[in-house]
This record gives sequence, C-alpha cells and structure tokens, in this order.
Amino acid sequence: MAQRTVIQLSDDLDGKPIVDGDGETVEFTYRGQSYKIDLSNKNLEALDNLLAKYIDAARKTGASSGSTKRRNPSERPRSGDDVDPKAVRAWAEERGVKVNSRGRLSADVLEQFKAAQS
Repeated sequence: MAQRTVIQLSDDLDGKPIVDGDGETVEFTYRGQSYKIDLSNKNLEALDNLLAKYIDAARKTGASSGSTKRRNPSERPRSGDDVDPKAVRAWAEERGVKVNSRGRLSADVLEQFKAAQS
C-alpha cells in the first residue's frame, strides 16, 4: 500500500486554499520584525496595491535577513575606508574649504582630506 502526503497552502488572510501556482509566500520586514504570509493572487494583488505608494516613496536597501536597530548613530559600523565626518569638517574649516555643517560630505572634500592624510 502506498501513502501520499499532500501539503495544501491556504491564504493566511481569508483561509481559502491556494491552488498550485495561484499565490505565493511573501516575506517582508517592518520596524525590525520579519514576517511571512501566504497569499492567493487576489490578496497578493491587493497587498501590492496597498503598499505601492509607500514603496514608490521609499529608498531601496540591500537585501536583508533581518534588521538591527541602532539607537545611537555613532554606533554605525565603519569600513576601513570610512572617515570621521567631524574630523573632515574640522580639517576643511582650518583650510578655508567650504563644507556644510551637516549632511553628507562631498566627494571632492573627502578626496582632498584623504590626499592630505597620505
């Protein structure tokens, strides 16, 4: 006698069975928490439509296997090529190089700073 095991996905929103090829599992992260939800094509389309304006306005980030919250911006990881913005601003001020007091440093100023450090 043979046995056959069948796994039937059901839509997590309405509980209806998802027929093969008529839906998918969606993974997403919101406020640092990862989620998975199985949706039929109908409910998947509704989710896509609901999120469209937020996705259009959002910035893309690299693929993530989760999110790590940092409470203090100074705790951000630094690569070996990264420089301390405060040091760059102080260096630029001493030399009369125009630089904003806040925000991203221009590539030109960073290049000048790195060249002066060599």
